[in-house]
Parts: sequence; C-alpha cells; structure tokens
Amino acid sequence: MNSHSRPFGLLLLAGLLVLLLSILAAIAAGAVAIPVGTVFRILGDAIVPGVFEADWSKGREAIVWDIRFPRVLLAGMVGAGLAVVGATLQSVTRNPLADPHLLGISSGGAAGAILALLHTGLFLGLLTVPLMAFAGALSATLLVLAVSRLASAQSADRLVLAGVAVSFIIMSCANVLIFLGDPRATHTVVFWMLGGLGLAQWSHLVFPLAVLAVTVPYFLLRAEDLNAMTIGDETATTLGIPVVRFRLTVFVLGAVITGVMVAFSGIIGFVGLMVPHIARFLAGGSYRRIVPASLLLGAIFLIWADVLARTLMAPEDMPIGVVTGLTGGLFFIFLLRSKAGNGR
Repeated sequence: MNSHSRPFGLLLLAGLLVLLLSILAAIAAGAVAIPVGTVFRILGDAIVPGVFEADWSKGREAIVWDIRFPRVLLAGMVGAGLAVVGATLQSVTRNPLADPHLLGISSGGAAGAILALLHTGLFLGLLTVPLMAFAGALSATLLVLAVSRLASAQSADRLVLAGVAVSFIIMSCANVLIFLGDPRATHTVVFWMLGGLGLAQWSHLVFPLAVLAVTVPYFLLRAEDLNAMTIGDETATTLGIPVVRFRLTVFVLGAVITGVMVAFSGIIGFVGLMVPHIARFLAGGSYRRIVPASLLLGAIFLIWADVLARTLMAPEDMPIGVVTGLTGGLFFIFLLRSKAGNGR
C-alpha cells in the first residue's frame, strides 16, 4: 500500500496541475483568442482587486469573467460528476459498460427540458429549463425505483433492465412532445439533447458544486465497499455489506448527480463510460484511487471537449455531445483493438 501511495500522490498532483493549466487554456481559447497571461491577470484582479494593473479592455474582462470562466468551471464539474457516477455504477453493477445514462435519468431530464422549451415556456425565467430537467430526472429515478420494487428487481442486472425499460418509455414520451411542439423551436431541443454549456452562469454553479461536495466524500468513504462489490454480491455480503441497500444508495446518489448535471449541460454521453477505464489504467483497480482519478480526468476531458466544441466551428458552438461521442467511439475501438492484440 505504501509503495503505491507516493506515485499516486504524484499522479494526483500532476492531475491538479494539468486541470489548472487546462482551465487557463480553455478560458483563453475561443472565437476571440485572449493570451493566457491576460487571462491570469484578469482572474487575479477579479479575485483580489488591485493585485494587477488593469491593462485590458472591459470587453475582454467580460468575456473572461462573465462568459468563459463559469462555462469552463461548469464543464469541469459536469465532467467530474459524470465520470464518478460511471465509475461507481460500474462497480455495483459489475458491468464495464455502465454509465450515468443507463437508468433513464438522462431521458427524464430530456423530457423535462423539452416540455419547458416547446410547451410551458420560460415561466420561471432562465432557470425554467434546468429546473424542469432536474424534475424530469428525479421523476425518472423514482419511476425506476418503483418499477424495480414492483418487479422485485433487487439484483444488479434486473435493476439495470428496469432502468433501460423506463428510459425507452420516457424517450417515447419525449419524442411525442417534440412531435406536438413548434417545429421552429425544435433546433433548440436538438442542441440541448446533444449537450451544450453555452448557458453557464455564475448563479448556476452552486448546484453542481453542492451535489459533488456531498456525494464524492461518501463514495470515497465507501471505497472499500465499492471494491468488494466488484467481486460479487456473495463476497460483499460475507464482508458485512448490505448489498441491496448499498446498491440502491449508489444508484440514487448517481441519479441525483446525473440529474443536476444534465439539468445544466444537456445530455453528454461517453464521459461516464470512458473516463473510469482510463482512471483504472492510470491509477489501478482500487476505488480509493479510481474515484479521485475519475474526478480529475472527467473534469479535464470535458473542459477540452468544450474547447473543441467552441473552436472547431467558431463562432458557432458545436454540441459537445458530438465531440464526446466521436472521441468515446474512437477510444473504444482502440480499446477493443488493444485487447484483441493481447489475446483477451
């Protein structure tokens, strides 16, 4: 244990450094490029007024502080949250293909957002879409739990099947809402369903930050239980773990994280599926390492995916789900190829 703790500590420090540099670089990149040095001084002056001489324009300051900085922070938190949820679900389901969208949570969020965008209107202002999306995600979670209880689906496989069934039902309802809505407004729905961070605001960041602050420490404290769950239910039971209750707790916490993230970013695929595999490759198989490694790697990955989404078709924003889907697909083709080469 001690022989591995120092290299992992160095890995975490390197990850934090890469994350900080990624944040600066992501804020600097865009249709209007801003030098990294200027970005650093603007951020420093905003945090500690007067620490730097203001030799930049008000326009650049607005771009950095009001537009790009909250967007980059939202990207980091969404990526971190989805990656941690994917990692923990892969443990309790013992399914390497499990991800945050497996249980119909994203479908519920999509249905709530579509209802707001095409039918109810922004009756609560700019928070209408994220609040309706979260309500839809929460409703989907409760529906999955109700179906699993009705079908006595307490095992991992049956719980996943219940989630998949609910996901198809909710997406059918969402498609009906799109069909009945105004065709001129459907482009906003398509963009939201493919993911986007363009609506990020400072006032929004408190929600993903709060949910991460509450749930990630729990996953770290239960890391040994997550390790035991990867071996099997019988082994976990012999170690004194209440398997059914613990699995449901992880599912519900994962649903809450996914619901909050989807509410502010739309549906972003492949992050929770791909990043945990990279975390295991770099940090090993223990969830004491996988959880923090997934947190950092998910944040870094989605920050750079958002940079590509903003710059590839500048000044237009490409849906970030296109970038993550392409990257994730290529990653898994490479993963399959490498395993085939190893004879597995």
